Amino acid sequence: MVTYVALMNWTDKGVADLKSTTQRAAAAKEIGSRFGVDMREILWTVGAYDMVCILESNDEQAMTAFALAMAKQGNIRSASMRAWTSAEMDQILAKVPG
Repeated sequence: MVTYVALMNWTDKGVADLKSTTQRAAAAKEIGSRFGVDMREILWTVGAYDMVCILESNDEQAMTAFALAMAKQGNIRSASMRAWTSAEMDQILAKVPG
């Protein structure tokens, strides 16, 4: 399972239809499931980003295809970061010498 954190901002198109943001998020969650991506958490924020999502998938290619499909709709711009759980980080650290 791969986990990503996505930091998102609305585009001009996305903010013009601000009141439908929760409906668009529900639709994105449904589309994500078709790609094999689980949008575990969708949070609206105040500050540098308008939304933060936690996403999981079995496949990084599916995650990338989903992100591109969302970008193509033109409502958001996102910056994605690969994330690791504590157990995954322990496995990574076990490979570090010394």
